[in-house]
Amino acid sequence: MAALVDHPAALFLVLLVLFTGAVAFGAFVLRRLVELRDDDREDFNLIQTSTLTLLALLIGFSLSMAVGRYDQRKNLEEGEANAIGTEYVRADLAGPPNATRIKERLVDYLRLRLANYRTRDPKELAQLNRDTATAQADLWKLATQVAETHATPIGALVVAGMNDVLNSQDYAEAARINHIPLGAWFLMTAIALFGCTIQGYGAKGRLRRGALLAILPFTVALSLALIADIDSPRGGIIRVEPQDLARLLQSLGK
Repeated sequence: MAALVDHPAALFLVLLVLFTGAVAFGAFVLRRLVELRDDDREDFNLIQTSTLTLLALLIGFSLSMAVGRYDQRKNLEEGEANAIGTEYVRADLAGPPNATRIKERLVDYLRLRLANYRTRDPKELAQLNRDTATAQADLWKLATQVAETHATPIGALVVAGMNDVLNSQDYAEAARINHIPLGAWFLMTAIALFGCTIQGYGAKGRLRRGALLAILPFTVALSLALIADIDSPRGGIIRVEPQDLARLLQSLGK
């Protein structure tokens, strides 16, 4: 399930097949095994309505969770750009030649972070993570050199700014791996399967043979795929664009 959630298009196709099969099972198999009498129709409608209402609530809550995580990733990208930009300005306090080295390395680091947001290639991402770790080590080494050279509040300010730069990357990466729990996905899928089954089971006349039976499977599968898309920073169409990082790089004239 975890692999499917990271690939919303595949998730949509799999869920559409599952839910359509559940509707067909209810309409053509379960209906023959257990007859739905007219005097039981009122109780059945109550169960059907309750099930679909519960499914709608779960989808709504999950969508809210996914959107909240998207907003968090966007805010952290903005915070990361602010931290890098602030430290770039503070680097002047270190004096030459430390200021020049810090600025050059910050620009290199900024390019790495931009590439990290934009790539979807696992191999490229692994290389970027290694390069980022190296760049962070170099930046911290430069900051400690400033602290040793300038044992003053000015040196402490440069070190604190560098600490914010490194922490902002950790916060952004932690937000990327923070997804909707798999338990919620299993629960939504199970209730959706049950809802589609009783939808097919309760269908009458032309509805059992018509395209109307495909509406619920398609709608639910599309809704869950949309949630997965928003909740997958690298696998979906909807993702955070590093506009703030790109604008910072442009403002630095690099």
